[in-house]
Amino acid sequence: MSQNSKTSTVLVVDDVPVNIQLLSTYLSSEGYYVISARNGLEALDQIQKNSPDLVLLDVMMPKMNGFEVCEIVKADKETKFIPVIMVTALNELQDKIKGMNSGADDFICKPFNKMELLVRVRSLLRIKSLNDALSEKVIELQRAKEELRQLAITDGLTTLYNYRYFQEQLLQELNRARRHSLQVSLVMIDIDHFKSYNDTHGHPAGDSVLRKIAYLLKSNIRNIDLASRYGGEEFTLVLIETNKSAAGIVAEKIRNLVESQFFEFEESQPTGKITISTGVATFPADGEDFDQLVNSADQRLYRAKQAGRNVIFAD
Repeated sequence: MSQNSKTSTVLVVDDVPVNIQLLSTYLSSEGYYVISARNGLEALDQIQKNSPDLVLLDVMMPKMNGFEVCEIVKADKETKFIPVIMVTALNELQDKIKGMNSGADDFICKPFNKMELLVRVRSLLRIKSLNDALSEKVIELQRAKEELRQLAITDGLTTLYNYRYFQEQLLQELNRARRHSLQVSLVMIDIDHFKSYNDTHGHPAGDSVLRKIAYLLKSNIRNIDLASRYGGEEFTLVLIETNKSAAGIVAEKIRNLVESQFFEFEESQPTGKITISTGVATFPADGEDFDQLVNSADQRLYRAKQAGRNVIFAD
């Protein structure tokens, strides 16, 4: 909501109707939109429903006094930045201190001067406006930082995670698995005869193949698993808390999905289809650290290539 006087909402809380009427008249004459509450409970309800830009809060009310209402408002992260002006007939210093300790932003005593009241209202609304603008900028900055982080860890072509993020996450998962005696499986995937396809049909066609396979990978693993572009036409899957047998099932599913998928110009491939070869390795049996596990999966991928491609090797 805009914070100028023409659109700002002010909640007036007082158990005396004539006081509400007087304050509403003053505020409405300046263009503020005024809502009211007769007690503390009504005030809290109005604040939750309408998110006023400022609250004029009477102190002496039955059931729940203004100090208690203010404490609740200021303790809630959703409402704590709403300015609160305590309005009371009390004029003792200790009462003002109590009001400030409850979180009040200002304190005005009855009978109050109209101009003084409006100046205080306008001042606090301006501060809230500046605070809201700052909060929006902070949110924008956080969003921009997150976008930059995503760019830093994402492969631009396939939108899968890149090698750097794959390395960080696999190291992290291996440490976790080591602490809790868990298994982690790594699946390495290579597109068969991809260089020939790329050279024959051009990079746009090759990029299309990479994107389609990336989509198949991302769409057929759990949210906790990780699909990455390892480099070139190679991909990896990090399967969390997954044994060799289960990893083999996932790898075979992916292999079959790729073989069944239509790709433009695939009839020119040696088998008439775009296919993949896959190597599977599992921590700790096939490697007790990052390098050993990657090397084991890579060796099995090589064996799958040697065995004629379009197969998986897990042993």
